[in-house]
Amino acid sequence: MKNIAILFSGEGTTFAYLADHLPLYGVRISVALTNNPDAGGTVVAQDHDIPLEIVDHRSFVDREAFDTEVVRRLKRYDPDLTVLAGFMRIVTPVFTGQIRAINLHPSLLPRHKGLDAIRRSWEDKYDEGGVSIHWVSNELDSGEIFLQKSINKRELSLEAYTQKIRILEKKALLEAILLVLQSRGYPSHLDQHHG
Repeated sequence: MKNIAILFSGEGTTFAYLADHLPLYGVRISVALTNNPDAGGTVVAQDHDIPLEIVDHRSFVDREAFDTEVVRRLKRYDPDLTVLAGFMRIVTPVFTGQIRAINLHPSLLPRHKGLDAIRRSWEDKYDEGGVSIHWVSNELDSGEIFLQKSINKRELSLEAYTQKIRILEKKALLEAILLVLQSRGYPSHLDQHHG
């Protein structure tokens, strides 16, 4: 059985979807980690009997110190893959140099990196919007793109578009996790660390 780690910061709706669906494919979430002690996703971990690690970023002097502790906690569980699902922290080379991770971003990268990507995608000049799953790198939302899924957004309200993106991102992330675990593929920046 493959093991993954999930990192989240908020309500954990994507985390809940993965917790419900991954076991059907023989994938176990061996740990969930959050930087937010008040995150709604902590209930998801409890409801699914998933070990939960809380690493409050406010307790650390800088990002590197925070990432050092996150890496230390993750390594206890030896995940085959780490998945950032609404994890609202910019990671440093301390993390990216040691952890093989993918991130979900709600736009068709390289468009609309960073925050508020759904609204910015909805407002842009293109007929399609979508989601991207990419390898986590040192630069925000700039790692090698692994998977993208798009939808036509013409004539959709922002609310309707947001709803469609929220559904699409869960399905795309599940697909991406299964593809990565099946292929054992590595992004080029991690080739040197893995054989």
